[in-house]
Amino acid sequence: MGKHTPIIRDDISSNLVHLSRDRTDLSAAEALLSILKEGTLRGSDTYIKGGYTCVCFSETPIGKLAYLLAELKYGVRYKPFGIMVPKKWLFDLGGRPVIYQSTSEFELLSEEQRFRHVIYEPDDYDFTWEREWRIKIDKLPLDPNVTTIVLPNRDWEDWLLKQHGAMLQRMALGVGLLPRGLVAPPWHYFVLEDLGVPMMDVDKPPDNQSSNT
Repeated sequence: MGKHTPIIRDDISSNLVHLSRDRTDLSAAEALLSILKEGTLRGSDTYIKGGYTCVCFSETPIGKLAYLLAELKYGVRYKPFGIMVPKKWLFDLGGRPVIYQSTSEFELLSEEQRFRHVIYEPDDYDFTWEREWRIKIDKLPLDPNVTTIVLPNRDWEDWLLKQHGAMLQRMALGVGLLPRGLVAPPWHYFVLEDLGVPMMDVDKPPDNQSSNT
């Protein structure tokens, strides 16, 4: 077979997004700050049958996610704060799309593939809109060269940049390696409101508050 030529589609993205599930916007932003400090995403076994520890993503295009995240009335359990990485990058590390199926079909999967199971019962459980991907790993190191930070608006981008700069300054002063002053974080940033979708139910960042993360 010849090499496959990718088809450009607006319903599937070449990137994957990991979003926060924190209860408040501030706690979601602080969790993101902690991720930047560690440079890793921690795995979890929450909602994963079999107790497998995974880091989870969605391949839903960021433009479509923006509409779902803009208003709380849709009942989406995520906050508009997260990490975006190329799909191929995660695939090469072992990430795969989940398999939506009934609970009874879980046992039909091999042990190596069971981490991919997500319950699907049309009348009761339907999470297919998430288009979930998983990688079975305790900690996923992030490569700044391919990692993009997703934020709801420019106010939160400014807050995160200031907090991250202050955090790096404290770390530098603690070990005496870097000069005093703001250190530019080595990440790319994407602001959802730049898509023209107002984040109507997102709280404003706190004023003059320094995080201890």
